[in-house]
Amino acid sequence: MPGYLLDLDGTLYHGDNPIPGAGQFVLHLRKQNYPFVFLTNNSSRTPEEVSRHLEATGIEAYPEEVLTSSQAAASHLLELELPTRRVFCIGERGLRDALEQAGFELAEAGDEPGSVSAVVQGIDRLFDYGKLMTATSHLRRGAVSILTNPDHLLPWNGELTPGAGSLGASIERASGIAPVVIGKPSQIIMKAAVDKLNLPITDIWTVGDNLSTDIQGGISIGSRTALVLTGLLTDLAAAEEAISRTGIRPDRICRNLQELLL
Repeated sequence: MPGYLLDLDGTLYHGDNPIPGAGQFVLHLRKQNYPFVFLTNNSSRTPEEVSRHLEATGIEAYPEEVLTSSQAAASHLLELELPTRRVFCIGERGLRDALEQAGFELAEAGDEPGSVSAVVQGIDRLFDYGKLMTATSHLRRGAVSILTNPDHLLPWNGELTPGAGSLGASIERASGIAPVVIGKPSQIIMKAAVDKLNLPITDIWTVGDNLSTDIQGGISIGSRTALVLTGLLTDLAAAEEAISRTGIRPDRICRNLQELLL
């Protein structure tokens, strides 16, 4: 029985707009009892918010079917032998909620430098110099650096906007500390998603529109991979050029999700 790790933006929807056929694809998986996970690098939303957004684009979804980079980051921190559970969070509601639900205490920007065990950073549309300075101070005094996802740019309603990776680049440059990256293509989030499916890795398809995150993430854990031409890449010629340039080759290239079922 196959299982699916499904990317969201560019695979199931474009921002607020549904991708034709995505809702029917997920409905087919439900009817066949094929397990799947909605797997997202987006750290800003809670699983409840992700499922509501999917519902708004015509895709039946439930919070327990969602795995975000924020959830994976909080779980990873729990596995580390940190001296305290006090962390400095640069992020939005999805990341802050995930950390607090895992039992972490969130420090404030003006707290004493070196008073936290980790700096955890995701997308933060209120990022400023003060947060950069605080993060740098903590990291240079021994805090662990955690980056929810490496995406430098995020597609949103036809535009490309700065992502968590762009903010992370400034923090890494200032502190000299390379972060532990949680989101795709990291094996940290990929293995967490596989655990939710509870299937042999050879039965799992990683599906997405991004070679560097979705497809590389699937390759890193040994799953089968399918690139859909509904997001960053929209035609076969562009896909083949990108594959040649990056050396990242999926098992299948599909014009849309329906082709994956053939």
